[in-house]
Amino acid sequence: MEAATSVAAVGCLPNVFLGERTLAQEALAPFRLKYLAASCMYGYADLASILPEVAKQGASAIDIWPKVHGNQREQLTDLGEDAYAVLLNKHGVTLGCITQYKLGPFGLQDEMRLAKRLGCKTIVTGAVGPSDKTGLDLKRAVAAFVEQMKPHLAIAEETDVTIAIENHSKNLINTPDSLRYLLVLRPSKHLGIALAPYHLPQDENLLASLIQELMPAMEVFYAWQHGDGCMAQMPKERELLQMPGRGTLDFGPLLSVLKSNRFDGWTSIFMHPFPRGIPILEKVEEVTAEINRARNYLEELLRKG
Repeated sequence: MEAATSVAAVGCLPNVFLGERTLAQEALAPFRLKYLAASCMYGYADLASILPEVAKQGASAIDIWPKVHGNQREQLTDLGEDAYAVLLNKHGVTLGCITQYKLGPFGLQDEMRLAKRLGCKTIVTGAVGPSDKTGLDLKRAVAAFVEQMKPHLAIAEETDVTIAIENHSKNLINTPDSLRYLLVLRPSKHLGIALAPYHLPQDENLLASLIQELMPAMEVFYAWQHGDGCMAQMPKERELLQMPGRGTLDFGPLLSVLKSNRFDGWTSIFMHPFPRGIPILEKVEEVTAEINRARNYLEELLRKG
C-alpha cells in the first residue's frame, strides 16, 4: 500500500514540474499588447464592414460605441443578440468592451447583463460628481461616488463585468489625484480605470509614473495623445496628431511601464474626429492603415525597450 502510494506520488511530480515550467515559459514569453479595436474610429460604418478590419489591425476584440461617436451599439440592438454573435464568430472577433457614456455609471444594469450574455467583461463609462474639487474635497467627492457605485458593483460581480472609469475633462475623475483616489477607494476589482493620456498633462515621465501607480486597476489603456485637440474643425493632418507617432508625446516611457508590468488589459489605439460620428479618415481601409501606422510605432518602441 505504501509502495503504491509512493508510486502515485512520484507519478504526480511531472505534472507539478510541468506547471512550473509552463509558468516560467509564460514569464519569459515576449510581451505583447492586447489590442482592442474601437468601432467609432470607423464612424457609423456597418459592423459587417468593420469586423473584417479587426484582425488586420492586430486586434482580436472590438469595443462598440453608441451614438454620437459611432452607432455600432445601436446596430447590435437592430441585429439582435443571436445574429450579432453569429457575425462576430464569422470574423473570429470577440466583444471585448462596450463604451457607454450615454448610460453613465448608474445606468448599466441591463448593459452588464447583456455583456455577460455576449461574453464581454469590460464596460467603459465616466464618473459622476464635481470636476473642480482638489485635495480633501476631491477625495470626499470620489468617496461619495464610490459609495453610490456599490449596488452597481454588486451586479458587476454577479455578471463578471468590470466597469472601467475613463478620466475625462469636466468629469469627477479628470486629474492624476482623482485617479489615485479612485484606485485607493475602490471597494471591488470590478471597478477599474480606463486611462486616457489625451486628458492629462502631456508629460511622458509623469504619465509613465502614473501608469505605474494605477496598474492594479487599469483595464484599458488608450494609446491617445492630445496633439492639437479634437474640439474644433482643423486640417486632417493636425487632427491626426492625436495618434501615436504623430504628435509630440513620446510613448516610449509609457510602454516601458506597461511592458515591465506585463499589462494584460486592453490597449486601444484611439483618437476623436471632428465632428463626432464621422470616421477618422474617409475609407475603411484608410482608417485601418492609419491604426496600423500607429501600431507599428508602438511595436517599434516595445522592441527598443
